Amino acid sequence: MEQKVALVTGSSKGLGRSTAIKLAEEGYDLVINYARSKSKALEVAAEIEALGRKALVVKANVGDVAKVKSMFEEIDAYYGRLDIFINNAASGVQRPLMELEESHWNWTMDINTKALLFCAQEAAKLMERNGGGKIVSISSLGSIRYLKNYTAVGVSKAALEALTRYLAVELAEKNICVNAVSGGVIDTDALKSFPNRDEMLAEAAEQTPAGRMVEVEDMVNTILFLISDGASMIRGQTVIVDGGISLLV
Repeated sequence: MEQKVALVTGSSKGLGRSTAIKLAEEGYDLVINYARSKSKALEVAAEIEALGRKALVVKANVGDVAKVKSMFEEIDAYYGRLDIFINNAASGVQRPLMELEESHWNWTMDINTKALLFCAQEAAKLMERNGGGKIVSISSLGSIRYLKNYTAVGVSKAALEALTRYLAVELAEKNICVNAVSGGVIDTDALKSFPNRDEMLAEAAEQTPAGRMVEVEDMVNTILFLISDGASMIRGQTVIVDGGISLLV
């Protein structure tokens, strides 16, 4: 294929890391974004380069618009193009609703929602140079269901899904497809921040209709489908990858 470039935010670990490596295996050059874990980001870059692909490592807190703009300037200077943007970076304060403070709310919304808008704006400027591109964001079931201690994060993910629909319509004229993937409970580093992690894992293992928990590979496969030419008529959708557990009342 014509050499294409993919940005995966928050790609130093977890789902972001797995997605970045898979994209390299599929022939993409990568932009590895991180906020704190430089050593892990460099490890991912080394794996990508071992596959014969290029890897640009960029430190940027995607909740800070100035740093977002700086990151995309680096991408433009290094690659001169962008074809795929995987909006994976996420954070958030998990506390009971009555314990949330304004700083908790702002932090969570900045990383999980504001980042998509301003990253997508910058991504679109690069994508339209080469005839279009694909944007996929990572959401979670907390956007549509109640999860304990998940108020701020759940609302931020609901906003992300709404923004996905608006971006899909307004960026369509630039031939940019925008979608989201919402995962069920996955045993990643991110889940370690949940106070009720063990309970969530046990429920997912016992109740998922598919007979097993969702794995990182399931999410990565869905992302790869959504950025493929075969998914070009899927726009503004949130694809739920949860083995059917959200269907249970």
